[in-house]
Amino acid sequence: MAPVKLYGMTMSWNVTRCVAALEEAGIEYDIVPIDFGAGEHKSPEHLARNPFGQMPALQDGDFYVWESRAICKYVCRKSKLELLKEDNLKESAMVDVWLEVEANQYTAALEPIILEYLVRPMFGRATDQKIVEDNLVKLKKVLEVYEARLTKCKYLAGDFFSLADLTHVSSTACLAATPQESLFDAYPHVKAWWSSLMARPSVQKVATLKKPYFQSSA
Repeated sequence: MAPVKLYGMTMSWNVTRCVAALEEAGIEYDIVPIDFGAGEHKSPEHLARNPFGQMPALQDGDFYVWESRAICKYVCRKSKLELLKEDNLKESAMVDVWLEVEANQYTAALEPIILEYLVRPMFGRATDQKIVEDNLVKLKKVLEVYEARLTKCKYLAGDFFSLADLTHVSSTACLAATPQESLFDAYPHVKAWWSSLMARPSVQKVATLKKPYFQSSA
């Protein structure tokens, strides 16, 4: 079977979110770079893959999927269904809950911080400290909820590793290259959870892909 193709830049945490799922599921894949600076994401060829002209997009034969979390779910359903716990109504519901929390609470607060610390300086722009501070307040409130949850179970959806943990990896891996790298120290159960994720080969792959972009940005 031919490898699936993942279109996008590995600097993007949306793209490497999919890499983590592909690695965890053991699916053979090729990353096809898209030149964002040259506007290749808005080319007719890429718009045929993702009609919104964004990254990533996944090609599996003549089938295309876009939106990173949808790609991750597709990958799990294709090769590692246990990451979704779809054979158990309540466990799968908790996976869904924490996937929503990751997208709408955790990453929604973390992403602006990463953009200010790591991405804006790449384009010669100064970090807006007010944006950082405002979103740190939001993120710390989210982490309080995570800390409480992780005192009750090893992983977010329960005492089992799932996609709900894995989707956190690509954005969180960037945190180590910012002045907030010790943020989890105030949340011991969150820190232990993150350390357990970092031990996984799929997560190490994401960290390796991120390193050329962010290792000297902090």
